Amino acid sequence: MAPPVPLLAVRGSDGTSLLHGPPQCEEHAAFPRDSRPSRCVTFSRDGTLFGWCNGHSVSVVKSSDGSIVSTFDLPKTALLEFSPLNRVLVTWQPYRTSQDNPQGEANLQLWDLQSGQLIKALYQKKVESWCPSWSDDEKISVRSVSNELHFFEDNDFSTIANKLHIQKVSDFALSPGGQPSKLAVYVPGSKGAPSFVRLYQYPVLGGPTAALANKSFFKADKVTMQWNKKASAVLVTASTEVDKTGASYYGEQTLHYLAVNGETALVQLSKNGPIYDVVWSPNSAEFCVVYGFMPAKATVFNLKCDPVFDFGTGPRNAAYYSPQGHILVLAGFGNLRGQMEVWDVKKYKQVSKPQAPDATHFSWCPDGEHIVTATCSPRLRVGNGYKIWHYTGSVLHKWDVAAGSDLWEVRWQLFPEGTFPERAVKYQAAPSELGTTQAAPTQAYRPPALRHLPATPSAKLHEEEPPQNMRPGVPGEKSLSKSAAKNQRKREAKKAARQESKSEPEPPSDPAPVTNSQSEPTSGDPETDKKIKNLKKKLKAIEELKEQQASGKVLQKNQLEKIQKEDQLLKELEELQIGH
Repeated sequence: MAPPVPLLAVRGSDGTSLLHGPPQCEEHAAFPRDSRPSRCVTFSRDGTLFGWCNGHSVSVVKSSDGSIVSTFDLPKTALLEFSPLNRVLVTWQPYRTSQDNPQGEANLQLWDLQSGQLIKALYQKKVESWCPSWSDDEKISVRSVSNELHFFEDNDFSTIANKLHIQKVSDFALSPGGQPSKLAVYVPGSKGAPSFVRLYQYPVLGGPTAALANKSFFKADKVTMQWNKKASAVLVTASTEVDKTGASYYGEQTLHYLAVNGETALVQLSKNGPIYDVVWSPNSAEFCVVYGFMPAKATVFNLKCDPVFDFGTGPRNAAYYSPQGHILVLAGFGNLRGQMEVWDVKKYKQVSKPQAPDATHFSWCPDGEHIVTATCSPRLRVGNGYKIWHYTGSVLHKWDVAAGSDLWEVRWQLFPEGTFPERAVKYQAAPSELGTTQAAPTQAYRPPALRHLPATPSAKLHEEEPPQNMRPGVPGEKSLSKSAAKNQRKREAKKAARQESKSEPEPPSDPAPVTNSQSEPTSGDPETDKKIKNLKKKLKAIEELKEQQASGKVLQKNQLEKIQKEDQLLKELEELQIGH
């Protein structure tokens, strides 16, 4: 049986529509486009249901044939979410008070999808963490209420089954999967005490030994907590609003690792600067981090927090694993040019390098073969539209909004895990009428007066670092950090100096330049000796520059000019030595 074709929901000022994914890329015949602008759209976790609010009502339909499941008279709804097994629909609208009703209305509502009846109405003033979190089997659900965590069992929201009693809990993350459910909670530091993240296994929430793991740290105004798919470990990105050292405008970030077996670690990153993105591989055994001042580094780490592969530096600030985990895309969106690097994760080999300028959205299709990029309002109000790509760099479908219209959101239909098996990675671009957008290699500007001359390597603003498997040196040799490499060169130089001092000096047999540091016979004229000494010093510096050039380092213009003067200096030295 052929796998299904995922749908793509498109929401904009012209209304809401469903589009068949590639290869058709046509509107879904069973879903007539709703011409009213929608505030939100969402698919259920298994992709069978589609819900949206068009400012008049909330509608839920079957994705396959467009038949109505439920309709709710909720015109002010701003956010929608389905529970994992499609039993509950959660709606949220902005909290408002009035003179007649100073307490306001309960703005978070939970609806039974089968009957359409209201299960519970709750107060949720903040949009952060607005939706309760469910375990995949819906046995438990959790929501944060006034710095406490309230637990409900079997969708019974009339009774609080359990509470987590830790003062000032500001954030939490429920593990994916079924029972036993695990929970990561964050408590910010105060009055000199550190912030901390703790892991619990429900329902054991109290007592000194209840926590599975604990990690405390300073320098944290907020955190982002991410479970891996197997619910065996959590990555915590801690960030401050302001970097007190003044090194970064974006504050300061650190990355911490916690495992349910009690292991904790600070992930050591080899370049200073912001942490732009952290993403788990779907295999739950590796994670990728994009970090450091531009050009940013990207590195894959294992569960011991040891680097597995270093992608070098580049214009990137995001990472995206395919749903099957066999392909990784490193991308630079926002204030970068939209360059994407597509990598085969098993071979660590680059597949393609397409470019999506001005993209504000990126997401993988569940089939692991296709990608959508979009330019959406209000992030960018010009050039709105989307493109569907094959990961080899081919653009399969392109759509631009009409003049005066906006695109607000695109969203892929979700599917149960295992619907789309992993396919072998292709390196040849998929056939397409729209072609590819491989980024052309850029060259430094050369004034017209110099364009007829041979090109010379130009000085670069940033020192670029190639991927680990493309660096010069012995294949498989462990790459060293800059400081380690510098120390190694110092040790080698000292060793060579010691060996040189032990050996007997040989008499010069040729008046050619002498680069060792042994004392030479003087000419009897102090001025001439001084000139000879200066010339030898310059020649030695040229030798060092030539070694650096041979090792792959790009030299600056004045350094290249020094190398070009080598013959002239040799001739001067020869004349001085012969003349005396």
